[in-house]
Amino acid sequence: MSLNHLDQLVDALRVLPGIGPKAAQRAATYLLQYNREGAKTLANALTAALTHIRHCERCNTFSESALCAMCASDKRDKKLLCVVETPADQLMIEQTQVYRGLYYVLMGRISPLDGVGPNTLRLNQLLKRLDDGVEEVIVATNFTNEGEATAHTIGEMLSGKKIKLSRLARGLPVGGELEYSDGNTIASAFRDRRLL
Repeated sequence: MSLNHLDQLVDALRVLPGIGPKAAQRAATYLLQYNREGAKTLANALTAALTHIRHCERCNTFSESALCAMCASDKRDKKLLCVVETPADQLMIEQTQVYRGLYYVLMGRISPLDGVGPNTLRLNQLLKRLDDGVEEVIVATNFTNEGEATAHTIGEMLSGKKIKLSRLARGLPVGGELEYSDGNTIASAFRDRRLL
């Protein structure tokens, strides 16, 4: 039995993270009932993005040209290379305005249960980036089991190379209170402490 157009729209919206069947149904009926122009704009934007956005040849992030704006910029510090899991992670770091180096975006993390290994993440391309005068690789993967496995794999790949390897510190958030923090976070804060 084929789905009608409303059901197809609901199913299409369910591919978005955090959107379950009810939220997808609400969004679909809202767009059709109250905001058909918004639906057309959304459809056109998705079509344009799928047509024009590809991966940067150097850092693997999303780009509309062969090189993204950061890789093409002569104002970035080419000696620093920050490895992140996703373009969203890259954007969050950029919003801090404290990092001025370049990036390599993995587009995922090692997860054997999901069939994602080092080859899936194109880690061999990361190794090629080191030939561009990189002096330090900053591993900024998430502090999940998969992110830690990815960081460990990158560390193993880079061992023996004359490149400084660092990892983002982890611990208590700014404004956080010990009383309300979990034991693992406090333990990480102790391990990653620094001198005053």
